[in-house]
Amino acid sequence: MRISYLIRKALHLQVHRVVRVREVAGGKIEAYLERIRGRRLECGKCGKKARYRDRRPMRRWRDLFLLKQPLVIVYAPCRVCCESCGIHVEKVPWAAPRARVTKALAHEIAVWTRRLSWKDAAELFRVNWKTVMAVVKGVVEWGLKHRKLKTVHEMGMDEVSRKKGHKYLTLFWDLKRKVLLWIGEDRTEATVEGFFKWWGKRRARSLRAVCLDMWRPYVKVVKAKATQAVLVFDRFHVVRHLNEAIDEIRRKVMAQAKAPWVSLLKGTKYLWITNPWNLRQDKRLQLQALLKLNLPLVKAYILKEAFRRLWEYTYRGAAAKWLAGWLRSVKRTKLEPLKKFAAMVEKHWDGILAWVDLGINNGVVEGMNNKIGLVKRRAFGLRKPENQKLAIYHCCANLPLPPV
Repeated sequence: MRISYLIRKALHLQVHRVVRVREVAGGKIEAYLERIRGRRLECGKCGKKARYRDRRPMRRWRDLFLLKQPLVIVYAPCRVCCESCGIHVEKVPWAAPRARVTKALAHEIAVWTRRLSWKDAAELFRVNWKTVMAVVKGVVEWGLKHRKLKTVHEMGMDEVSRKKGHKYLTLFWDLKRKVLLWIGEDRTEATVEGFFKWWGKRRARSLRAVCLDMWRPYVKVVKAKATQAVLVFDRFHVVRHLNEAIDEIRRKVMAQAKAPWVSLLKGTKYLWITNPWNLRQDKRLQLQALLKLNLPLVKAYILKEAFRRLWEYTYRGAAAKWLAGWLRSVKRTKLEPLKKFAAMVEKHWDGILAWVDLGINNGVVEGMNNKIGLVKRRAFGLRKPENQKLAIYHCCANLPLPPV
């Protein structure tokens, strides 16, 4: 079987033919194509059959490997006179418009860049890093245009840091299907408004619950744009605020403690905020010894562990009654950081208790944030937010790939 026949079948050639195949310097194989006279070409804009006009300069497209050597397609594309669009360059079946690689190679790059860094993918396929970026950009744009968005009833919102200096990306997720919907820069009101503008009023009316943290710009816009949706304040963010209050109390105790106590409390930050069942045996014994001390930190720790019971309730009335009692216990103490946390809970009372009714949280989002962290580490060097968004969309949005 001739190599030219294999190339013709692989590139789906119908109005073109392979006229020559040769090996060139640098370990590459070049396949020269020519149009078949008498057969009408396709318009590069609308895809309709059109009449031949003239030729453009010779172009080259990188293809997959042939006999362990990179295959390069060489062809001088024609210009055609289309009755609908006018004069345009013809549509070639082996590559997308203005692409430097064939559809087959672009598909392989798209698959492997979901597992490798862009640099590693460039080295694997022996192409330039910018070529990989252009392929990913084209694949993501095609996927966003052709993906089918289903009705979303439960949505999650969270932010991830994209660089130092409080630079964030806000991510919107379909919690039920674990699919990324949209990415916006920063974490302002304009960011959330941009999402709802893209999402549309009809889809916004279908939202039943939105799980988010207690960041004021998020809450304000969601209440205005999805009035019927129940706001559920994420359990993990609530617990994080409680742990920050415990750690603030620990630091104050450390600052006021005398010499014997300082040595006992030094290096115990994570003992007080880690789940007891996640501690090693030696750390558990150390914690048990510390709990026998008469310190304000011990009282704060006991209240912190008692707060865990809120997430065990399945009936809102019982949960509200218990939470009110816990808040009274906190207010009777002299622990100011815990009192601030109690005031925050009272301010966001309905959103916190909504967790008892719906039982949804951003656990899926937090898990996907770990994947996004891996994507960002693989994409080390992507300083522009546009490129970071491309990498996250490509790996987390479950976008369809263009047909080969």
